[in-house]
Amino acid sequence: MFATEFLDLPPLAGAHGRVVLPGSKSISNRVLLLSALCRGRTTLHDLLDSDDTRVMLAALRQLGCGVQQDGTTVVIDGLDGKLPATALKFFMGNAGTAMRPLTAALAVLGGDFELSGVPRMHERPIGDLVDALRQLGCQIDYLGNDGYPPLRIGRPALTLDAPIQVRGDVSSQFLTALLMALPLVATREIHIEVVGELISKPYIEITLNLLARYGITVRRDGWQRFTIPAGARYQSPGVLHVEADASSASYFIALGAIAADATAPVRIEGVGESSIQGDIRFVDAARLMGARITSGPNWLEISRSSWPLKAVDLDCNHIPDAAMTLAVMALYADGPTTLRNIASWRVKETDRIAAMATELRKLGATVEEGADFIRVEPLPSATQWKAATIHTYDDHRVAMCFSLAAFNPARLPVRILDPKCVAKTFPDYFEALFSVTTPVSGAVPVLCVDGPTASGKGTLAARLAQALGYHYLDSGALYRVTALAALRAGLALEPQNEAAIAALAERLPVRFVGEQVLLDGNDVSDAIRSEEGGMNASRVSALPAVRTALVALQHSFRQLPGLVADGRDMGTVIFPDAPLKVFLTASAEKRAERRHKQLISKGISAILSDLRADLEARDARDTSRAVAPLKPAQDARLLDNSDLSIEKSLDLMLDWWQSKQPFSNV
Repeated sequence: MFATEFLDLPPLAGAHGRVVLPGSKSISNRVLLLSALCRGRTTLHDLLDSDDTRVMLAALRQLGCGVQQDGTTVVIDGLDGKLPATALKFFMGNAGTAMRPLTAALAVLGGDFELSGVPRMHERPIGDLVDALRQLGCQIDYLGNDGYPPLRIGRPALTLDAPIQVRGDVSSQFLTALLMALPLVATREIHIEVVGELISKPYIEITLNLLARYGITVRRDGWQRFTIPAGARYQSPGVLHVEADASSASYFIALGAIAADATAPVRIEGVGESSIQGDIRFVDAARLMGARITSGPNWLEISRSSWPLKAVDLDCNHIPDAAMTLAVMALYADGPTTLRNIASWRVKETDRIAAMATELRKLGATVEEGADFIRVEPLPSATQWKAATIHTYDDHRVAMCFSLAAFNPARLPVRILDPKCVAKTFPDYFEALFSVTTPVSGAVPVLCVDGPTASGKGTLAARLAQALGYHYLDSGALYRVTALAALRAGLALEPQNEAAIAALAERLPVRFVGEQVLLDGNDVSDAIRSEEGGMNASRVSALPAVRTALVALQHSFRQLPGLVADGRDMGTVIFPDAPLKVFLTASAEKRAERRHKQLISKGISAILSDLRADLEARDARDTSRAVAPLKPAQDARLLDNSDLSIEKSLDLMLDWWQSKQPFSNV
């Protein structure tokens, strides 16, 4: 997951490949709570690992559930409808799929509980659910503004003889919460009546489907009346597999429609058109706009059919979350697109109608918004597009939707603020996106950092890569790693093994994570930085075929979303087109002092004057050698960090990089 302040997406050109989606948030949090309410043990496979599910799991542990977790498999030992007698306070973050149903379950069973969340959760309405629960005799008090969390729950005095009325036109989660909670107290038939038109009906279908899996068959009269049978009792299904998230599939369906060729489609695994999730109907909307989609039991394949995409005018009540993706697809359409019946967007993680309209306008679009609709004019000309900084409002779907704007014909980058907000449902979304997209040729940025020995270039380059979310290349370590890999493969570091060592270097499985060096996933940092490691590096660097192979390997590090390359020749030979090259300098005196402190901290004795003399001698050798002499590239920025901290030097480098970006709006 990218945890940076922002993530810059270079302009993208195409898409193909395979994506395995995470589990559905809607299903995951429902089955977690249902499993907790059962007697016995339930094993859940392919559960979503995200912020929202972690919130629910934390709450279940507080309630005394046995929870065993191994990756995406979770085993729940249920409570059989019995809650602890102790007072508990629950922090629910911004997880509506956890807050609403847990509130209802706690309220009907009773206890001494408080539920709160982040500030945005305290702006999301819950009054209609509270009103419905109070009709039953539940004791619920508001601790802040009426109609909104935080809440305090006490012990109820239940009366079940009259139908329970709940509004259906604000959020389907209120009805879902009642349907999941009331079987716990169904000593007689319980009737729920929906007031007004029920929105997001497919989410209620998910709830009813899952209730049946747990032994509760709810009678439904249209969408206005639901009956929970007398004597209902939750029964564990034993084992349950969670479908992949159909809402998350929408971004990759759109990706295929925008950028995939029919001969090399985007393949989505984990969900097919037979899914129980309503958002799978996004495939119908995508087909209307020009996507070519084929499907199997648990997969979809998508490619572009019509281009530009076709404008649509759609009622999106049945796909409220996935419909957001259509708003960005509309930028590539042949006319204005109108999405209707989306009033529920206003009460989600943010006011999504306002948020989408604001951010689409930043890209250059003309947008009209109303109480329950949004109308988006396309951007047919490349000159109309703008390089935008997308504010994400702590809303995962805003971040994921706007990643699709990177396919703009103007070949402009797109900046996504707070990319880690995708952790709510799809923590590895951007990694998945990059795995199936190809950038515009030459568009992946490279930042090169060079300088004399002990100038701090390695530390600063690693920190710069971390701040930007870019890959990191420590080119100076490659010969050391190559030597180590060759020796481990049984190859003596001799000229007669040159071809074999070069072949090994071409496919060297090396990664750099901060200042760690990983070879085939194992940390070899200490092994290659020994005196012996340096001597071995000198021996392999003398082999011309190895040097050639490592040039190709270094080029392979230029991957989405960008690269920071540290070392000799990076800006002059390997990446001469790099848009930012920094040459670090510092006096020999300062560098000697830094090296002295470093050695002393490791318990290695050293004489400061000797270290300075050694550095001055190395500088003289490096700057005067015939091959690859140490010197800054002609267009490099010089940074003398003799009197600068690492943080100040890093800030300066980030400022230089920002000054080269086209983003102006925030």
